[in-house]
Formats: sequence, structure tokens, C-alpha cells
Amino acid sequence: MTSSAGVGSQPASPAPEVVLDDATLVVRARDGDIRAFEVLVRRYQGPMYHLALHMLSDRGDAEDVVQEVFLTAWRRLGQLRDDPAFVGWLYRTTTNRCLNIIRARRPVAEADLDNRASAEAAGSPERAAQVSEQMIALASALTRLTPEQRACWLLREVHGRSYQEIARATGTTQTAVRGRIARARAQLAEAMSPWK
Repeated sequence: MTSSAGVGSQPASPAPEVVLDDATLVVRARDGDIRAFEVLVRRYQGPMYHLALHMLSDRGDAEDVVQEVFLTAWRRLGQLRDDPAFVGWLYRTTTNRCLNIIRARRPVAEADLDNRASAEAAGSPERAAQVSEQMIALASALTRLTPEQRACWLLREVHGRSYQEIARATGTTQTAVRGRIARARAQLAEAMSPWK
């Protein structure tokens, strides 16, 4: 009689964690699943915060905007008809709230830098100082753009959104978005020319 001790004696490996897509999470959240909404918040609060921070140059205002955006999202999930459009809706809502704050608080406040040090800068004090000066110059140049140009440029260059998504987020046409980005790039290139 042969022993089959080796068969089936290995411990069962845990089932891989299932990563749900946004549309599924939105449907579940709309049905009252708070955990599904928490997953969406964890997934997108970082990008929304960085967008708001770059637009507003104020950490407190950026945090407030993100909190308001997600509270609004929770309340209005029932009104969202196209579940896969949730992320675009977040970008649009965040952008609009930031533009409203910018318009209400003229003149524009000084930029609060996103203190991300480059790998090169970590090794060389001279390089770190140069990168810091460049970041200050870029932040200053961004404040001189119109709020609409800044929003379009940030959504395209920092967040990688398509022209169509930016047009929806800013409530304008793709042609207007392209024009705003082109003007923003030209102004930023001129402002940053000493760093070439």
C-alpha cells in the first residue's frame, strides 16, 4: 500500500486580493457600501490633493478642497450616470473648486513648493540649491499664469490628463484647452529660460 501523504498536505495559499475597477466601486458605493467608497478615496485623494496644492499653493486650502470634493462625491453619487466617468468628475470638481478659491482671493498668494528633492540633489549641495532655485522660479511663474491656464497646464503636464478630459474638467472646448496650454507653456518657457 503506497502512502499519499504528500498529496494535498501543502497549506492552501491565500486567495489573491481582488482589485475592483472604479465603475464597480462606484456602483457599490452608490448602493451604500462605505468600504467601496473608502477605496475610491484612498485611490484618488493623493492626485486630487496634488492638483489642488499646485493650483492653490496652500496646503490648508488644498486639504479643505479635497475634503469638500469627496464629501460632495459621496452625497452626489446617485446623480452620476456614467460610472466610469467618476475620475473625470473628481478632476472637474477639484479644478472648479480651486478656480473659485483663486478668483475669490486675488491677488494670488506665493507658491508653497512641493518639496520633492531629486535624486541628484540629494548628493550635491550645489545641485540641491540649483533645483531649489528652479522650483521657486517655476512656482513663481505658475502664479503669473491665469487660473484657467494654470489649471489646464497642471492637468496636462502634472496629472497627464487628455485634452478631452481637461475640457470637461474646466467646462470649455478642447481648442480652448490647447490654446491655454500653449500660452502657459510659452510663458513658462520664457520664465524658465535662465535655467536652460
